[in-house]
Amino acid sequence: MEADYVIVGAGSAGCAIAYRLAEAGKSVIVVEHGGSDWGPFINMPAALSYPMGMRRYDWGYVTEPEPHMNGRVMACPRGKVVGGSSSINGMIYVRGHARDFDTWEGMGAEGWGYADVLPYFKRAETWHGDAGDPAFRGHDGPLHITRGPRKNPLFDAFIESGANAGYGATDDYNGQRQEGFGAFEMTVWKGERWSAAKAYLRPALNTGRCTMARGLVERVEIEEGRATGVRLAGGRVIRARAEVVLAAGAINSPKLLMLSGIGAGKHLADHGIPVIADRAGVGQNLQDHLELYVQYASTRPVSLAPYWSLWGKALVGAQWLFTRTGLGASNNFEACGFIRSRAGIDYPDIQFHFLPIAVRYDGKTAAQGHGFQAHVGPMRSQSRGAVTLRSGNPADAPRILFNYMSHPSDWEEFRSAIRLTREIFRTDPIAGYVDHEIQPGRAETDEELDAVIREHAESAYHPCGTCRMGRADDPMAVVDPEARVIGVEGLRLADSSIFPLIPNGNLNAPSIMVGEKAADHILGRGMLTRENLEPWIAPDWQSAQRESAAQARAAE
Repeated sequence: MEADYVIVGAGSAGCAIAYRLAEAGKSVIVVEHGGSDWGPFINMPAALSYPMGMRRYDWGYVTEPEPHMNGRVMACPRGKVVGGSSSINGMIYVRGHARDFDTWEGMGAEGWGYADVLPYFKRAETWHGDAGDPAFRGHDGPLHITRGPRKNPLFDAFIESGANAGYGATDDYNGQRQEGFGAFEMTVWKGERWSAAKAYLRPALNTGRCTMARGLVERVEIEEGRATGVRLAGGRVIRARAEVVLAAGAINSPKLLMLSGIGAGKHLADHGIPVIADRAGVGQNLQDHLELYVQYASTRPVSLAPYWSLWGKALVGAQWLFTRTGLGASNNFEACGFIRSRAGIDYPDIQFHFLPIAVRYDGKTAAQGHGFQAHVGPMRSQSRGAVTLRSGNPADAPRILFNYMSHPSDWEEFRSAIRLTREIFRTDPIAGYVDHEIQPGRAETDEELDAVIREHAESAYHPCGTCRMGRADDPMAVVDPEARVIGVEGLRLADSSIFPLIPNGNLNAPSIMVGEKAADHILGRGMLTRENLEPWIAPDWQSAQRESAAQARAAE
């Protein structure tokens, strides 16, 4: 097989790139190891917890024992399915804060500031919000962005309590103002998960210029310093006339580079891999978000607990199957918050996901009866980990070590996040629903909270940064600002691995944005016109952690 472009990975970025290249008249082959995204576990939004744990859809990666987390081996789900992680994620749509991308540019990713990337966020989406900032949003893109109905009273109670606690409200956290509490957005359309496969890959395939190939890519074929194709398990080679594009994600993209001879020279030599490009940054700079479920038992029978029984799930599933409506048509994360942990921080560094049931990702309820929870965690941990090879065998999983909580500031930030969460739940109207705290429970001191974090904090499943973008003369950069792999011709990399810094929030939206923008770089055409729209920054951020009551009333 041969095409102008060979893309490795049918995930969030890869699907976007495939669509834009095919749209421009190029021939494209997308190589994906995973299988079909058909089936209710993927397409029913409320079933989101199932595909993450199914080896049919998930690579099943786990970390090495995390030294600062009681030696726990922690899950690192990654999509092994058409649509990649966009087919198994929580469908939460968060672009990140404008300052994130300005920081990227300051770290050497020239042309990736907020004014540069905003047009690509807009090009990607069709926004169905009923309140917000239309100037910041897209209206005719492939990706449908919706909001849940917020019928459960706990959603609005949480939003109102966050505002009453002094953090204000935002009618569109993906618009001008991220800071505050408001309605969550999701990649759900007409009651179904709207993955990158539905938004981008299927339209690309329908052009007739894009095809799919299935198989495990073992390495990039490189001849005289130029990528010429990819080799699959079994010896099959797929040739690229123009370029190879890696979009296999924050774990598999660095793994493939290393297997292809691109990485830290000593590490490659230790595994018997000839060095083609000695790039010390490959696999380094691994980042993620940790979160803790702060859980409460409810005084009132208003949570989703009755639907967590076998019979309840059957009713929800049947309604969704026949009508694409009801609880099954939402991811049930319909309220959120973004706050600053202290004065002197100019934009939010804590995120909340609210869920109207007290439950773990493995499906086990924490409360015998009604309850609810907020997933909370710091956004900009200074801890860094790495993805390295376990062996030179492409079939072996890589070693993944996030090195969670290895930086001293992480502990202070996480304790603050928990204490501020408790304060919000002591604020009306959500306080009226609180019976007692389930987790962290009686933990109050720094030492007690640290013990809870070590034992119970979980990944939010946002790995990124392992092939970071930067200047070509930066020894730790892996790709340049046009997504070209430094040291090899004809090879690009575009997915969450190129993020220099983890963005403020969930990663599906910025991953798709990277695919959109990288496609224009690949095609060699001009970038979309920069849009200099300024984000909202709290006017007294240097001296105040939140709004005063008078400021909140004035804003209303």
